[in-house]
Amino acid sequence: MFSAQTIALIKATVPVLQQHGEAITTHFYQLMLREHPEVKAFFNEAHQAQGTQARALAGAVLAYAANIDRLEALAGALPRIIQKHVALGVQPEHYPIVGRCLLRAIQDVLGDAATDEIIAAWGEAYGALAQLLIDAEEQVYQANAAKVGGWRGTRPFRIARKVPESELITSFYLEPVDGGALPAFTPGQYLTLVVTVHGQEARRNYSLSDAPGKPWLRMSVKREEGGLVSPWLHDETDVGDQLLVQAPAGDFVLGEGATPLVLVTGGVGITPAMCMLEAAAASGRPIHFIHAARHGGVHAFRERVDALAAQHANVRATYVYDTPRVADRPHAVGFVNTELLAQHLPQDRDVDVFFVGPKPFMQAVQRMGHELGVAPERLRHEFFGPLEALA
Repeated sequence: MFSAQTIALIKATVPVLQQHGEAITTHFYQLMLREHPEVKAFFNEAHQAQGTQARALAGAVLAYAANIDRLEALAGALPRIIQKHVALGVQPEHYPIVGRCLLRAIQDVLGDAATDEIIAAWGEAYGALAQLLIDAEEQVYQANAAKVGGWRGTRPFRIARKVPESELITSFYLEPVDGGALPAFTPGQYLTLVVTVHGQEARRNYSLSDAPGKPWLRMSVKREEGGLVSPWLHDETDVGDQLLVQAPAGDFVLGEGATPLVLVTGGVGITPAMCMLEAAAASGRPIHFIHAARHGGVHAFRERVDALAAQHANVRATYVYDTPRVADRPHAVGFVNTELLAQHLPQDRDVDVFFVGPKPFMQAVQRMGHELGVAPERLRHEFFGPLEALA
């Protein structure tokens, strides 16, 4: 794809990116969001403030540079990036903005070390990657629109019900204003809302928490104190209000099969797992549902999971609270640990483990899964935010 000279120039920047990558991407976001406010809605301000967005991009740029001569090594990461972009509604015209600001950030941070040859090489490398993503995303947009009940861009939905699931999480049942069909999404996917809150446009992803095939799309939202969109959804929207919604997207999905399934969740990570459980409970597939919460007040969907377990002999539930209240009834007190997880894995480790929660929680579950002999490809996780490494 690239000339030997371009590859050599890009590879030569790897040590510099290892040292200055995050400074480059932090400056990049500052430049782009200042000079192109039209793209600001695509980025979560909390992730910007925490630095997670810049760290994630720095890691991606470094990986691209290090593997510029064997791009097949990055193939596994592309589907998730493509799905994230499609969910947000990224368009071809956004890519030149990103490219120009990224090259300027490299120049500004590296100074004289960013020679004309290096900038030209990075321009070529970025252009090739941008075109690859544009083409792949167009295929997904077309496929989404071609589904029965599918659409492209935004579609207005009406809030049919708001149901509190815990002290922090509320479910929103959304029905299409046009009265049309809904697409058969895959359990584990999410919606993107395109909203204007107090004059500020924003786009936010929220997991679908009910099975496909219902006359609604249900998303379950945790109130994030200090956030922009989630408090507004909880406090300022009412039944009958309309929301603009992008089509379901995401590659953290549950396929069909009879392999034993272990769903391990912490906090609001329960939301995509509920969609998976609702879809798979009646299949006969052995399912162990492990949920960790601080206490019963913030434990969403407990009654529903208990009902599914009572109805289906293949479903077993375990709840772990680290600071239980007096009236709480967890199965264990403390945290999910290796011994507890091992109790729910088959001896032959022929199992699919899906886990979602705060980053430290997911790091712990991934480590335990490795220690217990679960194959790496059978351990699946999802980030609610920028794509980061668990290692």
